[in-house]
Amino acid sequence: MDKREPQSLRAAWVALTGLSAVFLFEMLDNSILNVALPTIGRELHASTVALQWVTGAYAVVFGGLMLVFGAVADRYGRRRVMLIGLTLLGLASLATAFVTTAEQLIAVRVVTGVAAAMTTPGSMALAFRLFAEDGLRVRATTLISTVGLVGLAIGPTTGGFVLAVAPWQVLLLVNVPIAVLAIVGIRSGIGADQPADLHRDPVDVPGAALGTAAIVLALVTPTLFVNQGTGSWAPWAGTAVAVGAGILFVLRERSARYPLLDLKLVMRPLVSSGLACKAAAGLATAGLGYLATLQLQLDWGWSPALAAAAMLPQVVVLVAGGAFVNPFVERVGLERAAWLSASSVVAGLAVYGLLSRFGYVWIAVALVLVAAGMRVVGVVAAINVLRGLPANRTTIGVALTDTVTEVASGAAIAATGTILATLFAGDLATSHWTAAQTADFRTAVTVAGLTLTVVAGALVGWGIIRTRNAAGSVGVEELQHA
Repeated sequence: MDKREPQSLRAAWVALTGLSAVFLFEMLDNSILNVALPTIGRELHASTVALQWVTGAYAVVFGGLMLVFGAVADRYGRRRVMLIGLTLLGLASLATAFVTTAEQLIAVRVVTGVAAAMTTPGSMALAFRLFAEDGLRVRATTLISTVGLVGLAIGPTTGGFVLAVAPWQVLLLVNVPIAVLAIVGIRSGIGADQPADLHRDPVDVPGAALGTAAIVLALVTPTLFVNQGTGSWAPWAGTAVAVGAGILFVLRERSARYPLLDLKLVMRPLVSSGLACKAAAGLATAGLGYLATLQLQLDWGWSPALAAAAMLPQVVVLVAGGAFVNPFVERVGLERAAWLSASSVVAGLAVYGLLSRFGYVWIAVALVLVAAGMRVVGVVAAINVLRGLPANRTTIGVALTDTVTEVASGAAIAATGTILATLFAGDLATSHWTAAQTADFRTAVTVAGLTLTVVAGALVGWGIIRTRNAAGSVGVEELQHA
């Protein structure tokens, strides 16, 4: 990369435009597509399972390959891998125009997931490397994430309007101009990869295979729990194989001469604390969204449209909260900002678990607390992870934070689904519950909410301890050099 570092966001506007377009694609893609699933099902004569895999295939491939492509980018060039991924994204999106079956669409979504795994970690890694000063890094990352969150917020509404006047394929073809904008911005605003900024360790192929298998199974298993229930052998078998693959991955990385993911780096205080806070936030966001949606529609009988409107406090805070991230970080510092915001996420979960049955106002409070914490921790925890890693490991650092969030989100869905299935007698989807079923559901919501609170709280507590260790390590180093 060019050694001349910009001294302001305005000086780097071309690069930031391209990087923001990458993040916009990630946030907009599935949110805008979900609206079209009924139309896709009718036109392509797709089964329920096939429709599920239209979105699920993308998420699983994306989550499973991020670590691998993060490692590849740190070895062979972040800008190079990003541009290849954007080209692949544009071609896969163009292929949507020729899709005639659900299987073809799933194949397109798989390729799109590969492209996302190649590009998304690089967007934050390149933004981090554009600037040398942490304040500018926070502002740049906040800007990029705000663009993505706006896409997430307007995606469903925009998709609905588009479907009223155009075929559903247009919703995926919109990725083509986004990819072109990103390519132009990154090619023009970011210098070519420099050999000194990369490393040439051989790729750990066995480690990559084990890591990918463990992550893919961890992402697929929650869906098996939800679809087949805890009485089926498949989700438990998937869990066992995922855990086994994860253990083998750790053993491989500890013994490999050139590991895909150096576990000693992961255990650095800033890195491990940042990952713990990101995991807590992912756990809370997915768990709260899942539980609140079920409660509003199944327990309280709200329509899907009204339940969606009830989630607006979360959307408003996520989008508008970007203006407060930088002042907050400047006031308390990066390390304290990470654990304070993560603590807000835990507080939101606790409010939901304890008080949600007493009225919507408590659900709204929980949504606001979780969203406010998520808005800050999404930026500062990732930056802390990158600050704690060597400069030539930045892309895999971002990939690691994104992977942790994806896996934590899947674990939250699996845990809440298992608790609901265990404590609720009967079929959740039945239109009329008995008084006993209503009581069972409310008990299950409380147990699930508080279980997630305890787990997220433990993660944040460990993150705080690790952050203090980081501060202590810095203090010792300063005394040694004095």
